[in-house]
Amino acid sequence: MLGIALATLRHRKAGFAGAFAALLCAAALVCACGVLLDTGLRGSVGPERYAAAPVVVSGDQFVHETTRKKGKEKRKSKAIAERAWLPAPVAARVAAAPGVRKAVAEVVFPAAIGAPEGESWGHGWDSAALTPFTLRDGRPPVAADEIVVDAATARANGLRVGSDARVSSTENGTYRVVGVTGQALDHQAALFFSPERARALAGRDGMVAAVGVWGSERAVRDAVRGTSATVRTGTDRGKVEFLGAEEARIDLISMGGALGGTSLLVAVLVVSGTFALSVRQREREIALLRAVAATPRQVRRMIGREALVVGLAAAPLGAACGLPLAFWLRDRFRGLGALPPNLDLVVGPVPPLAAALATVAAAVAAARIAGRRTARIRPVEALGDAALRPARLGPARIAAGLAATAGGVVLTVLLANLNTEAAASPVTFLAALVWTIAVALLGPALARAAVAVLAVPLRRFPVGGRLAAANLAMDGRRLASVVTPLTLMIGLTGTILFAQTTLGHAATRQAEDGTIAAHVVDEKAIGPGVPRGTAAELRSAPGVTAVTEVVRSEVRVGLEKYTVQGVTPEGLERTLDLDVRAGSLAGLGPSAIAVGSTAAGRLGVRPGDRLPLTLGDGTPIEPTVVAVYGRGLGFGDLTLAHEVVAAHVDDPRGTLLVAGTLPDGVPATAAGTLAEARATATAQVDYVAMALIIAFTAIAVVNTLAMATADRARELAALRLAGATRRQLMRMLGFETGSIVLIAAVLGTAIALAVLTGFAGGMTGGAPHVPPVVHLAVLAAGGALALLATALPARLVLAVRPVQAAGGRE
Repeated sequence: MLGIALATLRHRKAGFAGAFAALLCAAALVCACGVLLDTGLRGSVGPERYAAAPVVVSGDQFVHETTRKKGKEKRKSKAIAERAWLPAPVAARVAAAPGVRKAVAEVVFPAAIGAPEGESWGHGWDSAALTPFTLRDGRPPVAADEIVVDAATARANGLRVGSDARVSSTENGTYRVVGVTGQALDHQAALFFSPERARALAGRDGMVAAVGVWGSERAVRDAVRGTSATVRTGTDRGKVEFLGAEEARIDLISMGGALGGTSLLVAVLVVSGTFALSVRQREREIALLRAVAATPRQVRRMIGREALVVGLAAAPLGAACGLPLAFWLRDRFRGLGALPPNLDLVVGPVPPLAAALATVAAAVAAARIAGRRTARIRPVEALGDAALRPARLGPARIAAGLAATAGGVVLTVLLANLNTEAAASPVTFLAALVWTIAVALLGPALARAAVAVLAVPLRRFPVGGRLAAANLAMDGRRLASVVTPLTLMIGLTGTILFAQTTLGHAATRQAEDGTIAAHVVDEKAIGPGVPRGTAAELRSAPGVTAVTEVVRSEVRVGLEKYTVQGVTPEGLERTLDLDVRAGSLAGLGPSAIAVGSTAAGRLGVRPGDRLPLTLGDGTPIEPTVVAVYGRGLGFGDLTLAHEVVAAHVDDPRGTLLVAGTLPDGVPATAAGTLAEARATATAQVDYVAMALIIAFTAIAVVNTLAMATADRARELAALRLAGATRRQLMRMLGFETGSIVLIAAVLGTAIALAVLTGFAGGMTGGAPHVPPVVHLAVLAAGGALALLATALPARLVLAVRPVQAAGGRE
């Protein structure tokens, strides 16, 4: 059968072009996702600031949990959100250890001049040797108002020795530039202060951020044994200065795996539809093979080998295209801050090879699924069956469709009980796919029902409408083949877009409703962060009745991550309304905590309970729950006193909520912007990641519609010979395409709405938020794509003389 398969491919190049394009795109997507996954598994970030120190000692950046199951002990670890600092005595032990020639401790804090493109940190000049930084001009800083700037900062801001520079830090101020270094780091700016001033700005008395060591690694490990300190060498030193690298690497693993798996599922669904349409276009010739004694097994083998040949041709090209696609994704994620700029992709042979093999396997599986019905028809019925093309569904397909429907219901109900974004997001996409699979399996029956409804208005239009109604009713399977990819595109697009708008709208609404302060003073109003002392100044200003300081971070309860806000309790009732449902915020203090209702339900706590947790820098605390509040989406899962959170974050500058009248000259912004900004940043990452799959389904829509239209050359020629004009036929095709778009819009919207209802019920406790204009834009884009994919092939087909087209090869 291989010879027949090759001959079919040679004579039906156009028919297999759609399958080739779909498989090529699938291989590219899977390869790109594989590269992201491989980078997450094997990628590393090299040191910059600590490049000169062979050994770096730092705090433990993980929280650990040990469990025992079936007699086996298992240790799990999760990264913390902030920098873990070391007690100064540990640094002293390292410096005094035998075999250590030199040890340099440093402190780190936010400090910037102007608006740097990347991160900008302040250090004490006594730690300059860790890079090493050396002076090109000037001298080291000695006084509290003196700084040394790196070469890149000096160049970007036009600074030289003797210049005055305004520095944004935990305490803003104007400093005299007394030195410029001859070096600059690639991915961060460095400002150096006198050692005493640096420790004051860091605000961590008796603590150090890291210790760079020249000497024996074994001696260092012996010195820190029994403490929480970690010892890093080689490229692992980069994890100490680029704290987000480890979490980004873990995110790449989950993102690459989820996207790759979703891509494969979509590929099988799309390619099976493409092959199903291709097989149906050849039912007459397959019927002839059955009539001359070809067995069902031989027919299936022929179809499978056709798919194998197409897959072997498309998969390597697609895998090769996946490599630049992976770099494009890397650049987009870097631009959104989801990846550190110096986490380079790991490009090896495994992702392209795995993508190619998976794509070939998907092609063969999809072709086998598509060819099952055609291969089973009896020889006596073969030719008549090919001509009539009844839209009957077999018992197995009906059972599979009902099973997929049940799976969609189960996943949607499960979504309604998930209240964390990390758990809900993958289930959301999977639920949309399972519902689409159900539509694909039950497609002919759904198409028949839809056509029965649409035929009534279509028949009101003479010629074009009547012909369209007859054609749509004639072959439900062909109609289902072209409806499925368009349904998938609309359903996935709606699910991805409106899951984010649902979360963003709920968070912003809660933040707006809960912020009762008249003014918000934040980084949008006065620059990068509100410095220390600003709140005290405003409290003493006339007309100001209350000032609430707000700083945000993340904590771990066990290994689970929760968002937390730190607020000053005094006057809180005049600036924030968290919608307290149990207890009271009056008792909020250094040893107390308020918990959002969703988090409280997940943790099983209520007022009076103790809640052990780990702060962002790894410090364990066990506050008492004093209140449960309802606006957790807008203000965070947990609320602690400002002094507790601010003392354990890398950047203690936050936001001020001001009740009363602001003094002249103090800028402010509108309430609710912080929740909206956080939702937007999260949404953009999801949009970029899933846009590729949506683009893949869009290509499948074009392929399928173009194939279906091109296959009707003889039919259109016969209509022209019977007296129909080109204009009438184009109108007929327009009615057909409009009907297809309408059916797909209804099905895709129903899928998205079902999934989003479950998602919104679990995450927000309300209804999904679907902006009508955006929804109409999605439907319009799908309709325009479908019309374009139909009109262009139709014009090419109608350009051929009808006598020539009617006598051409089928």
